[in-house]
Amino acid sequence: MLRILSTNDPASENVIARLIDRASDERAVEPRVREILEAVREKGDGALLAFTKEFDGVTLLPDELKVAEREIEAAAEAVDPTAKAAIAAAKARIEAFHRHEIRQSWHVQQDGTTFGQLVRPLEVVGVYVPGGEASYPSTVLMNAVPAVLAGVERIPMITPPKKDGRVDPTVLFAAALCGINEIYRVGGAQAIAALAYGTATVPKVDKIVGPGSAYVNVAKRLVFGDVAIDSLAGPSEIVVLADGDASPATIAADLLSQAEHDALATACLVTPSQSLAEAVNAEIDRQIADLKRKDVIAACLEGRGAILIVDDLEEGIALINRIAPEHLEVMVDYWLDVLPRLRNAGMILLGEYSPVPLCDYGAGPNHVLPTSGTARFASPLGVADFTKRMNYLHATREGFGALADQVETLAEHEGFTAHAAAVRIRRGANDG
Repeated sequence: MLRILSTNDPASENVIARLIDRASDERAVEPRVREILEAVREKGDGALLAFTKEFDGVTLLPDELKVAEREIEAAAEAVDPTAKAAIAAAKARIEAFHRHEIRQSWHVQQDGTTFGQLVRPLEVVGVYVPGGEASYPSTVLMNAVPAVLAGVERIPMITPPKKDGRVDPTVLFAAALCGINEIYRVGGAQAIAALAYGTATVPKVDKIVGPGSAYVNVAKRLVFGDVAIDSLAGPSEIVVLADGDASPATIAADLLSQAEHDALATACLVTPSQSLAEAVNAEIDRQIADLKRKDVIAACLEGRGAILIVDDLEEGIALINRIAPEHLEVMVDYWLDVLPRLRNAGMILLGEYSPVPLCDYGAGPNHVLPTSGTARFASPLGVADFTKRMNYLHATREGFGALADQVETLAEHEGFTAHAAAVRIRRGANDG
């Protein structure tokens, strides 16, 4: 059951502050992560083998760090046909969505100058896929598809092995479907270190993408600068904005679906309807009884869950823009009126038939989203994250002359006399 608070109640401010301040405390693991990074930097593959044995309970030989082609090929036979079809269908929809994001180089001619921008793909991007006993083929698709569309030349994938040393077949199948056949069975902070610094087996990359544990998050933060990273993914978040006509059963199910991720996840309903709030709570109590991860869900709802009663939808919209949730579900009669006023959310799901799992499993939009309030300034993963931009300029003699006075004046004003001289020496040639 969620606590119900009116935003007019002073106590609600503490709840809202907790929803906004969602950064998980990762300081406890940072010293160990630093040790892992340094060990991999110094000892390379030897450190990867040692940490794989320590953390995953798997003993590998050096030539087993890289997944053999025969194992990748065998995965296609091992995966259930229904799962294969679902993965392929998800890939097609994700691809169709991200094709609209492809950017083109451009140039403009103006007053004797030509200026423009070159859009180029990154050369090597490493994809981290969480694993072990879990299986996340959807994570492969969400990270690999936009990378491939961007034109990234090399996409090594790295993922923890299962207890028997194998990589989950569905993950291998999804990777192969995306054209990835360079896969390494390493997980955790050591995997991030391998991609950041390179080893005899694992290549050094230009950027690392993909979610993971606290160890992975801290490692990504610490190697940033040596390589680029996509983001620091925090626990899952859902906020539902609903009016009194929304379905209590649907809202309860959607809140529970995200609460089962993690005890530190966020699950919140914002509504002007007291009766809806009470009905949702009753549905939560009824539905939670049949769920496998009820202990995790209960911890989430108690620690980072709430129902906030606002005076009207306008106040609700302002509150959501303040919270900046990862997932926002809008269940109101006229959601088209609400959409233009939303500024801060990672993914906006509109109407009763657009639950978060649709995007989690391949409706099209990417499910790698900004968390922990970073939707105020960050965006979902997309094709642009796998490209870089280079500006260029060409000035004719006439174009240079048209700009020379302006440039020399500003250079002198800022005290950069050598800058001004670099213009002046050309002015003499130009005048001649």
